[in-house]
Amino acid sequence: MYFRAWRWHFYSGLFVVPFLLILAITGTVMVYFTGFQDRLGPLVHVTGQGPSKAVSAQAQAVLQKYPTATIAEYVSPKESGLSAWFVIANEGRTLAVAVNPYTAELLKEVDKENTLYAWAAKIHRKLLLGDVGDRIVEIASGLAVVQLVTGLYLFWPRNGGKWGDILVPNLAASGRKLWKTLHTSVGFYISIVLLAFLLTGHAWTGIWGAKFVQPWNSFPAAKWDAPKSDLTHASLNTADLREVPWGLEQTPLPASGSDAGQPGVPAGKAVNLDGVSELAQTLGFSGQFHVAVPQDENGVYSISADTMSGDLKVPNQDRTVHIDRYTGKILADIQYADYPLMAKAMAVGIAFHQGDLGLWNAALNLVLTSSIAFLCVSGVVMWWKRRPAGTDRLGAPLMPLESKLWKGGVLVMVLTGMAFPLAGIAMVVALVLDGIASVAFPTLRGKLN
Repeated sequence: MYFRAWRWHFYSGLFVVPFLLILAITGTVMVYFTGFQDRLGPLVHVTGQGPSKAVSAQAQAVLQKYPTATIAEYVSPKESGLSAWFVIANEGRTLAVAVNPYTAELLKEVDKENTLYAWAAKIHRKLLLGDVGDRIVEIASGLAVVQLVTGLYLFWPRNGGKWGDILVPNLAASGRKLWKTLHTSVGFYISIVLLAFLLTGHAWTGIWGAKFVQPWNSFPAAKWDAPKSDLTHASLNTADLREVPWGLEQTPLPASGSDAGQPGVPAGKAVNLDGVSELAQTLGFSGQFHVAVPQDENGVYSISADTMSGDLKVPNQDRTVHIDRYTGKILADIQYADYPLMAKAMAVGIAFHQGDLGLWNAALNLVLTSSIAFLCVSGVVMWWKRRPAGTDRLGAPLMPLESKLWKGGVLVMVLTGMAFPLAGIAMVVALVLDGIASVAFPTLRGKLN
């Protein structure tokens, strides 16, 4: 049974290791910006005194420099001494423009699709291969669960082994034994957190996430009376970055132009960036929040603050409010308490995954991504040191000639395959190929000492 688990661990590792290493490296880059800087790059500090300029005046300053642009979003300063940001669509590019809120001076322009964070996110999500890359990442994360389970089985104390051998690596060892003891201890310590990372990351994928889990756990738009738009909340994402909470992405937006809604922008106030921003503060939004600007006649103003966008450090304070662009009425007010149970779990899980919960979270995630990279490298080193010298064989663990059915292993594989369909298909293919190879190359089978 041990060698069967080892064989699964080996073959799934052949596929998983390169992609898990890529995810660890890109994850490190992303956590650096979410935890220690800003997703648009280094923080932009400002000097100024007195009240801030009206948001519309700041927007006008942006449009004076970019006369053909349209404003997609306003992002208020996270704290005094930092810039505001305006996201604009300009000549086919999505730009983020930093503005001094006290003077309306333009300070910095960032191509939002070409920041270091954005490129790391694109690689992390789809390997720059579109849907094919998304499917590869989904398979890799599913098989990584197999790696995790088989790894725990392999190194669980047995035959007189002690927990101390797992918990404390034997630094006096050398060669492959040293790599193995380090691989074992590091893998054990990060196993639970790694599983949480794999599950939250998997929930973003195109098949298991978008087709199976997300539709059944999205916020139900039927909770409000306003007419529904043909667009979903995902349309509020800019530059192909995931900025809308997971539980809202597939939920339709409300549409402007009806009598529905509750009192919002006070009578006599214009329903524009100024009026909506003032309403946001009246509703309790403070620090960094977003105001998405309607892009067509049915569009709404959307005020939001959440951990997904890096606005907050506490997921249970997530809030999204939609305003009718004509009447100023509140069409929907969605708070964390309104999320379905799975969406609540994902709000917390994704915030932890991204390092959004504070400096401690970002620092812990850097330790985790470094540990994952080490597991990948140490696994390859151990294989290299044990492979048959002077041959072109892979050096896979031999399959026992005769052995009882490993019922526990079969159960784990079946459950994993059911939970993660693409990984399940990959395991079936691997079983077929392994069976063919075992018949074609008898040296792959044999009695084990």
